[in-house]
Amino acid sequence: MMSLIRGTLFNIYLIILTLIMGIIAFPIRLMKKHDLALRYAQLWSHAVLWGLQHLCSIRITITGKENIPAGPVLIASQHQSFFDGFVWMNTVPLPAYVIKQELTKIPLVGPMLLLSGMIPINRQGGSQALRKMMDTVAHAQTMGRQIILFPEGTRVRPGERVPLQNGIIALTRQAKAPIIPVATNSGLFWPRSPWRKYPGSLIVAIGNPLPPMKGRDLIPALEKAWDDLSNAHHLPRETP
Repeated sequence: MMSLIRGTLFNIYLIILTLIMGIIAFPIRLMKKHDLALRYAQLWSHAVLWGLQHLCSIRITITGKENIPAGPVLIASQHQSFFDGFVWMNTVPLPAYVIKQELTKIPLVGPMLLLSGMIPINRQGGSQALRKMMDTVAHAQTMGRQIILFPEGTRVRPGERVPLQNGIIALTRQAKAPIIPVATNSGLFWPRSPWRKYPGSLIVAIGNPLPPMKGRDLIPALEKAWDDLSNAHHLPRETP
């Protein structure tokens, strides 16, 4: 029952916050100020996580920030929750998420995602969509952006293993930027059910950059890095 109450309170807070900030954002959209849009999106994300912590009694711990070098990087994170779509906005200075194209169609939110430099991909677009995404990522990195990727492709259950998307291999071959593995247990506290939130200690564990390697070795190396981070921080992870 308490998880339902927490989730309902948070959803009300999130809807009101998004409506108010979405309306206030209209001048930014009209001015097409990309830097200002990113700062505004970071403010919104900070407010969302503030509500998550204070309304749902969730403690957020981020370890290993020192493992992220300055400048452009590829952050390869596990994806269990909508939380993962907020946390990096204020963890790195110039975040650019690779997001599904459908998110850009959300009223108020979608236009700001594009203006702030998030990178949409049409998951049914095949090789042409992948090439377009790669070109956009390459441009973002020339601007010093930190690219956030979810190689699992969608939200998964805490600890669940799914085949990783091969698109990350193509991106790393082109980008030549450090790849930072990240493990989390966010799905334990912000599950797929939009109406429930559970209290506890939510952990985001940032690992050391992966060493340079051939493309075919990347996915096994990333899986191992996630395993090691999960073991070190007692995060859920299925046995291979």
